[in-house]
Formats: sequence, C-alpha cells, structure tokens
Amino acid sequence: MTTPDGATGLPGRVVSLDRHEAMGLLRGIGYGRVVFTRDALPAIRTVNHLVDTDDRIVVRTRVTSRLTSSIRSDPEVVVAFEADDIDPVSRTGWSVVVTGLARTVTDPGRIARYEQLLRPWVAAAMDTVVEIEPTLVTGVRLVDQQERDFRP
Repeated sequence: MTTPDGATGLPGRVVSLDRHEAMGLLRGIGYGRVVFTRDALPAIRTVNHLVDTDDRIVVRTRVTSRLTSSIRSDPEVVVAFEADDIDPVSRTGWSVVVTGLARTVTDPGRIARYEQLLRPWVAAAMDTVVEIEPTLVTGVRLVDQQERDFRP
C-alpha cells in the first residue's frame, strides 16, 4: 500500500543515537537551525555550520543579527542547534538536537581559521563567529520497520 506522497504507509521505528553518532551526523551535513530567545520568544535561524574537532558547532553571522545580539547581551546564553536529514518518501533519516552555551569567538587566529573553513551561503558580510559548546546532545534515527539498527 502506498500513500499519495509515495510512502509505503508502514510505520517505522525510532532508534536513539549516542553522542558520538549524533555529532558524526552533524559533521556530515552543512546546515542546521539555531534556536535562541528573541524578546522572550523562541526564534529560529537556518545557518550553515561546521563541527570542530572539539565538537563545538561553529556558525558565522552578522554583528547586527538578532542571534549575535542575544549572545552578546548574555555571555551564558543557552541555545539549541538542530539538524536533520529525512526522506519524506521512505520516512527514514535522522534528527539531532544539541543544547549548549553560545559565545562569540574573539581569538583572531580562530576567527581567521573559521573564515577559511566556513564560507557564507548568502552574499552578506558575515563578520561574527559564534560557537556552541554542546552540553546536551540527543538524536534519533528513523528506520524502516524491517531495517536492523544502523550503526555507522
């Protein structure tokens, strides 16, 4: 049986990911969403990112952005970062959420390194580098009912 969207219609299973698997998946995708507080309400921004060797998630943004303003106003601001890769037809894929402290990077050497490694996707001056230190890392893999647990 197939649904109008081409999916089989069979329910799948959810398999929890450990921290290592979740961070590995984030390394393999170039974009995600940062969730932060704007005027006491949740705000979400899609960003391209990289995961550094110490598992910090790094994004570049503008000094005038709402995200940068939130981080500069509170040096201990907690944000969430979410990325996923889900196939709507097979209804399989994964989703990872990282929660942690966000800070602007001020070290000139690290800024120069991130400017080389992380190119903006939009034609705008990205003059601020933000890093998210992962405290909580959760993730799930959506698998076909018949598929065995996948471990990369």
